[in-house]
Formats: sequence, structure tokens, C-alpha cells
Amino acid sequence: MTLKVFHNARIYTPQGGSSPLKGAQQGNVLEIPQGAIISRGGVIERVGPEEELLAEAKNMRVDQYVDLGGRCVIPGLVDPHTHMCFAARREEEFAKRLDGVPYLEILRSGGGILSSVRSVRSASDQDLYQTTMANVASAMRHGTTTVEIKSGYGLDASSELRMLSVIDRVRRDAPLDVMATFMGAHAIPEEFRGQPEGFVDLLCHEMIPQAAEQGIARFCDVFCEEGVFSVEQSRRILACARSNGFELKIHADEVHDLGGAGLAAELGTLSAEHLLAASDEGLAKMAEAGVIAVLLPATAYSLKKPYARARKMIELGVPVALATDCNPGSCFCESMQFVFGLAVMKMGLSVSEALVGCTLNAAHAIGMGHLVGSLEEGKLADLVVLDGKTPATLAYHAGVNSAVAVYKRGERVA
Repeated sequence: MTLKVFHNARIYTPQGGSSPLKGAQQGNVLEIPQGAIISRGGVIERVGPEEELLAEAKNMRVDQYVDLGGRCVIPGLVDPHTHMCFAARREEEFAKRLDGVPYLEILRSGGGILSSVRSVRSASDQDLYQTTMANVASAMRHGTTTVEIKSGYGLDASSELRMLSVIDRVRRDAPLDVMATFMGAHAIPEEFRGQPEGFVDLLCHEMIPQAAEQGIARFCDVFCEEGVFSVEQSRRILACARSNGFELKIHADEVHDLGGAGLAAELGTLSAEHLLAASDEGLAKMAEAGVIAVLLPATAYSLKKPYARARKMIELGVPVALATDCNPGSCFCESMQFVFGLAVMKMGLSVSEALVGCTLNAAHAIGMGHLVGSLEEGKLADLVVLDGKTPATLAYHAGVNSAVAVYKRGERVA
């Protein structure tokens, strides 16, 4: 196994252990001003002061020394919420929203998610694969080394399974880690317009069992929102998913406070996503249940909505993770760096809190906290070298890609 020594680095890494960081610990970041990392076979063996580790390395058969130029080094960024598997962009809808047309009105008129459903159903597997790979490659160039990708633009059994197959092909071919989520409950398809209960029946009796049998997706997600799935419908869908072996996620209280955050707590979902309109009561229940909040500031930016109340969540003890929500409609953004900047500049997170949100807590939000999200012994040697001395450069040097180099399992991938 290849033994590498990364040295001459200013290391910044969350310190977490087996759980996400929350409350006063949300910004628990270790700084090693002159640090080094020893990795063997793509796994971190030692992290610490450079002088100490270089002395140890003299007694090892080192295959490669990598000088990181005194730059800031952080864990590989983790994006725990994306819809990167799609066939066509929806730039025209973006212009409509800028003109004041509400997103849910666009959805009701057959646009939004339903527009992406039509394009995915008509796209070839190869076209879908190429678009998804291009999105993943862009994310990787910006420092993402682990990414979650949802289905949800098929909305029938065959199309959803086809999307998951494409996501799995991307997982096999891309140099980063890809986690798949089944989201057949992303919207009510046109053929079930006015018959939401009929579609829920289809989900529970056919789509969820077939997705479970396929064995690609680890998680099941549902869009609990006005005009999409009610709390009761969402409860039924997620209960069915759990009985079929899925871990649970939920799009909750994005536009209206329906009680999705409370449902997340009731069911003990791994995470609740969006939460722009979540109530104090719902957030308090999430804190008590240990549900991770996955916040999507680039979506609030794109929709020109108020940002999720990250400071309130931290105050209540809700672990906060950050994600891009990369999708063709409400937020076409692959850059976790941009998300980091928005979290610091618009949501009131400190640099350290945002770093934890983009790495360790994001990893826990997709069940990967034991492998990625921090530069600690026994985890994968996933790291990003930044053009700067501290992680603050991700917000300070705005509008550019600050990743000088990206390493996955100890190998340079960008």
C-alpha cells in the first residue's frame, strides 16, 4: 500500500468522534499551524505537527512526500443534498422567478420539477449519465470529495430505477464517493394530478419496494410541503420506506411551516433538509431527537428567500450541516465553497461553524461520518488545499475557486 507524507500544511479540521457537532461544539476545529499527514493506502495513519511526523517518517518506507506549500488544508468537502442527476436545465424558470412568479405557482402550471420529469423520461441513459458526471466533476474541482445524489425526476417506477442506475454508474466511475437517495416522492406527477393518494399508493405498493429490491439507494426522501405531500402522506411514505430497509430523510418546511420538522423528530429521520420556515417548536423537537439540519443557503439565495435560522438551530442544539441542493431549477450550484461563503456572510455562522457544516456534520448527514469529514486517524485521506492561510479564504476570496488541489483517498483528483 502506498505510503504518503503530506507536509508543510496549515491544517484545519473538525474534531468530532462518532457524532455530529452541535451547540457550543458546532465550531470545534483543531488548527495545526505547521502540520503533516501520513496516509497509507488512502487512509490517514497520523495527523500532527510536521516536525514530529517527519521524524517518524524517517523510519518508514515512504513512497512520496507531498509539499503543500504552507497553504491551508481542510477535509474534503461533503455535499449531503443534491439533485445532480437531471437531463435539462431550467434557466427560463429562473428568469420567471426573478420577475416575481412564485416557485409553487411554476410547479402548479406544469413547470418546476414536472419539467425535469419530462426531460428525464425522454433522455437516454447516456445523456443522463454525461450530464450527471459533468455536474459531479465540477463539484469535485471545487473541493467536494463525497456527494449525495437523489433520484426524483422520474416519478414512475421504471424512470426512478433508471435514475438510480445512472447514479450508481457515476458512483463506480467517478473518483469521489457517491451516496444514492431514492426520492420518488419529489412531486405529484402529471398523470396523478388531483389524485395524490393514488400516487402515494403507487409509491408504497410498487416504487419503494422495487427501489429497495434494486439495492442502490441507501436513503429515502420526501418533499413535505404545501402542494406536494402533506405531513400525513409524508409519514406514510417514510414509514413504508423504513419497513423496506431505507434510512430516512425529509425535505421539510421549505416554503410553509407544515410541521415537517416535527415529523422528522417523530420518525427519527437522519436529517431534515431546507427548514427555511421551520418553527421554534419543530426545531426544538429535532434537537431532542438528534435530527441533523441540512441547510441550503444557495437555494434561499436563488429563490430570494430569507435564509434558514442557523443561529437559532445552534442555540437549540440542532447539529447544522450545509449542502448545495444542486438541481436544474431552484438552485443550479455545484460549489460547496459558495455555500460556505453564504453561510458565513448571510446566515451568521462563524468560519469554524461553517467548516464543520461543510465537512463533518455533512458527512454524518449521509451516514459517512465514520469515514470522511475530518482529518483524523482511520478516516479517508480526503483533503483540499486552499489558496489561502485559513478556511476564511472561502468567504473572503469570493466568486472564485479557491481549491489549489483536491485529494481523494490520498490521490490527487483535481
